[in-house]
Amino acid sequence: MSVKPDVFASVSSHQSDLAPPVAPIQPVTHRNHGDARVDHYNWLRERENPAVLSYLESENKYTEAMLAHTEALQSTLYGEMKSRIKETDESVPVADGGYFYYYREEEGKQYRIYCRKQDSLDADEQVLIDLNVEAEGHDYLQMGNFAVSPDHSLLAFALDTDGSETYTLRVKDLATGDLLPDQIENTYYGLEWGNDNRTLYYTTLDPALRPYKLHRHHLGEASSDDEVVYHEEDERFFLRLYKAKSERYIFLALGSAVTSEVYAIDADHSDGQPLLVQPRVQDMEYFVTHHRSETGDERFFILTNWEAENFRVMAAPIDAPARENWQELIPHSTDVMLDRVEPFQDFLVIWERESGLTHIRIQDLRDGAFYAGEKSNAHRVEQLEPVYTVSPGPNPDFTTKTLRYRYTSLVSPPTVFDYDMEDRTRTLRKQDEVAGYDPSAYTTERIWAAAPDGVKVPISLVYPADLKQDSCNPCLLIGYGSYGMSYDPSFSSNHVSLLQRGFVVAYGHIRGGGEMGRQWKEDGKYLKKMNTFTDFIACAEALIDRNYTSPRSLVISGRSAGGLLMGAVTNLRPDLFAGVVAGVPFVDVVNTMLDATIPLTVIEWEEWGNPAEPDYYHYMKSYSPYDNVEAQDYPAILATAGLNDPRVQYWEPAKWVAKLRACKTDNNPLMLKTEMGAGHFSKSGRYDYLEEVALEYAFILDTTDSVECSNRSGGR
Repeated sequence: MSVKPDVFASVSSHQSDLAPPVAPIQPVTHRNHGDARVDHYNWLRERENPAVLSYLESENKYTEAMLAHTEALQSTLYGEMKSRIKETDESVPVADGGYFYYYREEEGKQYRIYCRKQDSLDADEQVLIDLNVEAEGHDYLQMGNFAVSPDHSLLAFALDTDGSETYTLRVKDLATGDLLPDQIENTYYGLEWGNDNRTLYYTTLDPALRPYKLHRHHLGEASSDDEVVYHEEDERFFLRLYKAKSERYIFLALGSAVTSEVYAIDADHSDGQPLLVQPRVQDMEYFVTHHRSETGDERFFILTNWEAENFRVMAAPIDAPARENWQELIPHSTDVMLDRVEPFQDFLVIWERESGLTHIRIQDLRDGAFYAGEKSNAHRVEQLEPVYTVSPGPNPDFTTKTLRYRYTSLVSPPTVFDYDMEDRTRTLRKQDEVAGYDPSAYTTERIWAAAPDGVKVPISLVYPADLKQDSCNPCLLIGYGSYGMSYDPSFSSNHVSLLQRGFVVAYGHIRGGGEMGRQWKEDGKYLKKMNTFTDFIACAEALIDRNYTSPRSLVISGRSAGGLLMGAVTNLRPDLFAGVVAGVPFVDVVNTMLDATIPLTVIEWEEWGNPAEPDYYHYMKSYSPYDNVEAQDYPAILATAGLNDPRVQYWEPAKWVAKLRACKTDNNPLMLKTEMGAGHFSKSGRYDYLEEVALEYAFILDTTDSVECSNRSGGR
């Protein structure tokens, strides 16, 4: 690797004479499968090394200096984005057990205030927890769990104050407002009450930050005496906890990336032992819920990929739930992916996706039968726009005939609907107010790009209604493409600041995600991962070929595994992009996947492959962004990191930026910003977060500022 001089010649007069930090080279040679990799920046993994912290701070100062000329723009953007949010607002109340639960936000306050009213919305408000109070003395706050006891007398909650995603569990008496003595450290997401209102189920983390033990705590007893209900020793499996809407069972779900196993715990018995539903079978996934009819008949509903790539729905008796007793209720479809089932007493809600769009299907359960074709007693809920996203709302009432769901699109702000599943009527409960925003000023559409192998890849677009397709429009193209996660089109009030400046905002729904069904995921993982990157490049080329934008005005963005995407496509086609925003990017793929002590590594061998095996090692090395940095011109790059990030360690973007700076042959800006007191999700306060967005948008606007077009609306 050739090392560039300690001089930075910028293309902008604002940035002249700024010398970037240069990370010292301390070569370490890694040898695997007869291959030697020299890592010049392995030392940046030494978190406690003062030189590492000093280097990160110097990068932060450099980024601040490089973007100093955009401070007025950042301030303008921050003001715009802040002005669009209704600072004093509250959520739609949720009826549960004689109470109406909601949260509200107050002008000038960073965090939510969780409240309830008893019997009537006109009743006096009771504040359950004010996160602004909890955040006092901390730079970061995140609530991981919030669970009210079945009799509504107690609140169990868990808070993280440094971004590490390890939570401290507390319990509050809602009659007195006092905290109980019970306090449990090192807990994770997933917290459920037994029906006796005195028993709590929670998970704890192993040294690799994997939730691996399920504990049962009885209020008033020492946590050191808590029973370990289940201990998962296989490092590929995470524990997840959830309670049936019927409240009869608490489910312990064990999952690797491709295999499931579920236990049911009777919530009525404070000392009950878990009942195994179906022993794990490699590559078989299943998810269990409980249903009880009005007459008291009970069964488990099971969503599974057993002999059904896009999943199907089965029923099982609760006293003999193993696979040999499963009965098919909803068959597999090659065109429709079943994402989730949500049982009510009289209806089953099926959350599904087809052709890249989400849908809601309602199955009437009252006659006990499932029909197909012309005799079907199921229906889909019609939606308002051709490109949109629907997702579940809070629906705690098992006996209700009303489904609450959320709706959004690239032009429609988040909206809450209540849908009468019997009458098939929809009631608008709330749409987020966005000050100064006119949805008619913008157009949304879906186009398709052709991947190199001929596969059609969907792209969701939003842009000013009067936009001219003359190739000089600035464009932000966003992507992810991993874990089967779908990047569904949704409204962002922050994007309006770009749209008002003539931007096209695009989402590439690339393989590796789940937008087009399970095969879409399978075709973008393991030894097919390169499809993710070539799909994204095809999306960029489609936008350019159709004159939505051009390489000199196209900026790309992705976070985490989407940051891996950013690094990979930038190595492959640096000529295609003007700028890159890589948020907490997973870029040191080979080294991370070889280190089983790093959180998430072992479970993700079933996503990326295990580089202990030669085929996976060499394939992974062929696309790993850090390993493929070379002496060539690169676009302008802004990378971010979180010092306490447990998902993507801070050193990955730090090493990547250090190597890029030493190797690249251009003078384009290259910056790293590390949050020294946060984790994977950056700053936690809603105003602090807007500052982060304003900085990224200022970088994007600054990067595309040299492209002048007569059709741009608004100003900088």
